[in-house]
Amino acid sequence: MGPDSYRTARIVEIINDLGHDVEDFGNIQPLRVKYASSNIHNIFKFDENMAWIEALARVAEDQMAKGFPIFLGGDHALSSGTVSGISAHAAKKSKPLFVLWLDAHADFHTPQSTVSGNLHGTPVAYFTGQSGFECFPPLVAPVPTENVAMIGLRSVDYHEKKALQDLSVSISDMRHIDEFGVKKPLISFLNRVKVANGFLHVSLDVDFLDPAVAPAVGTTVPGGATIREAHLVMELLYESGLMTSLDLVELNPFLDIYGRTAQLMVDLLASGLGRRVFDRPNRDLV
Repeated sequence: MGPDSYRTARIVEIINDLGHDVEDFGNIQPLRVKYASSNIHNIFKFDENMAWIEALARVAEDQMAKGFPIFLGGDHALSSGTVSGISAHAAKKSKPLFVLWLDAHADFHTPQSTVSGNLHGTPVAYFTGQSGFECFPPLVAPVPTENVAMIGLRSVDYHEKKALQDLSVSISDMRHIDEFGVKKPLISFLNRVKVANGFLHVSLDVDFLDPAVAPAVGTTVPGGATIREAHLVMELLYESGLMTSLDLVELNPFLDIYGRTAQLMVDLLASGLGRRVFDRPNRDLV
């Protein structure tokens, strides 16, 4: 129901109003694929997730060649498919892919380390080519960990922390944002994307935001980004001209209040696609 909530919040009309041509391809349906899962223990709906990853990867690679794809969800496990497909497209173009992960969670578990068995906690580890995913669809082009930036973290499990400490992922947790603001780490990352002339995929999880302003998510963690911090991120992404694809994920409309989370996420998308209050610097009123 997440994608339909975005449609109800007029996502297509708002993108059109910003002067962009948009086409809604509808909801993707995965193929029924049976995977050998004898080595995968306690994973929730393993075969179904693998079918989704394959379907999303195909669509992502195809649509990257045609325009700016926006993927609506839904469980953050979908990014295992979207990012792997986009990375395959980037490899064909001989360009690096960078991923901006806006999330309360690192999502860096492996099937062996996850306690919950939910694969929404594993996509970053998967698409960066970490070990333990041998039963998953093979990656065409793993994303180097140094090309990943995580902003907004405030709930990271022990196994994820241990793994990330040995890798070159750029991490800005909420403590860092409290001290230095969200602009500094974002601009630093965007400068790297620009220098490398890379593609930039942005994965925006509802729980990046504080649940007081975005309640429609099943993985709430207090102390998230404010509305203005989130809009600033999206405005800076638009101004950079570097963003080439986007996930809007983890929207659970059954937990929403009068559709306000869906509307906020669509408003953030609008900021990322060029919506402004003024198209010039604000001046003091006299």
